[in-house]
Amino acid sequence: MCTLEKRGSIYVLTLTGGDDHRLNPTLIDSIRSAVQRIRSETITAAASALITTAHGKFFSNGYDLAWANSDKHRLLLMSSKLKSLVADLISLPMPTIAAVTGHASAGGFFLALSHDYILMRKDRGFLYMSELDIGLVIPAHFAALLRCKVASPSVWRDVMMRSEKLTADVAVEKGIIDSAYDSAEETVRAAVKLGMELVDRKWDGHVYAQNRRTLFGDALAALELDESAQAETVAKTLRSRL
Repeated sequence: MCTLEKRGSIYVLTLTGGDDHRLNPTLIDSIRSAVQRIRSETITAAASALITTAHGKFFSNGYDLAWANSDKHRLLLMSSKLKSLVADLISLPMPTIAAVTGHASAGGFFLALSHDYILMRKDRGFLYMSELDIGLVIPAHFAALLRCKVASPSVWRDVMMRSEKLTADVAVEKGIIDSAYDSAEETVRAAVKLGMELVDRKWDGHVYAQNRRTLFGDALAALELDESAQAETVAKTLRSRL
């Protein structure tokens, strides 16, 4: 589950508990509910910012494949809900910051990329697009968002075609994240500081969101693609391992 805390003009959304925060429908619905609450509370409010972070050693370990249990329909439901969450974040009328305080793998990596800024602890955790290593096809919308956020084809290759596990320092060098910190606490403090700096700019949130939608147009188009065939392929792969 998640909690939502308001610190002045900053919203802090935290994935709670010590598990690996697998992205099943229950967790995704909880996050979307928090994002919708933020949206409703800021319709006429002053400038705000959102920080997303997590308890424990994981930011998020991606899709809950055990819950999906090789069922195509469950996979489609999980994917549809995550795509809706990402669309919610892209359309949110305020800056968004991911404070990555643990491992962010596959869908968890995708969730972090859905924010405007990524800050990450460097004493523990990595970014990891694990699909190639576990024999799954990377969804088109994952790739589209990566291309929107990172300019280098060699980084695309390392992330998608080598399944490289990226520490915070390496991710900074590759231009995937914005900065790295010595601990989870320092990462969150830095995210709050950045959030306040952005709030102080007093941007029009609706203009900000429209600019983001323009910038991420290719990713938004990919979010609308039908994934039925790909879900069936993933389901067959999972069934073959049972």
